Amino acid sequence: MKIVAVNGSPRKKGNTATILQHVLDGAKQANDQVETQLVHLYTYQYTGCKSCFACKLKNGKSYGKCALKDDITPILEELPNADAIVFGSPIYFSELTGMMRCFLERLLFPIFTYTENWGSLAPKKVRTAFVYTMNLTKPVMEEWGYPERFQKMESVAGHLFGIPSEVLSVYNTVQFNDYSKYVCTVFSEEEKKQYRATQFPIDCQKAEELGARLIAE
Repeated sequence: MKIVAVNGSPRKKGNTATILQHVLDGAKQANDQVETQLVHLYTYQYTGCKSCFACKLKNGKSYGKCALKDDITPILEELPNADAIVFGSPIYFSELTGMMRCFLERLLFPIFTYTENWGSLAPKKVRTAFVYTMNLTKPVMEEWGYPERFQKMESVAGHLFGIPSEVLSVYNTVQFNDYSKYVCTVFSEEEKKQYRATQFPIDCQKAEELGARLIAE
């Protein structure tokens, strides 16, 4: 059994990467035979979908898979065979990072079919989850309509891989080690760090519980 976490943040040790690692740790704690992998998207050179439609071409050699060849090609080929996939991203301008969006285009569009009921070419059912980290509080995030916006991609992944996606959101994150070095007057460093001291360990625990659920038989 294998679970893969995909980090859509440029930081390898930031909030998103930390939560994803706890997801993998939780899976490993639940079953020490589970293989885990953490993929950092910002270490690869690639683009989003180029709309060549080779993945939809009748009798085409790339039917059902992305025809583009670049750094993430091996990952795209292997990922649908995992047993669980966790997509993690910080939220930039109310959206997933561009790198994560490009990755999801390349992963999901080839297995999405223009057939009745919008079929799927995924080789097997795969459990998926989305992890979001953001500097907004939960009430503000909900007021701005984030859950409805994110649900579209969650729904697509759940439909294509045959199991509804799970979601873990981490709010009010600390962005800087030293806020005094930056022009940032809308946040209080003291309040941020107080919140993190009490809430982030809880978020990490939730991540471990998510990991255990994703690899449960």
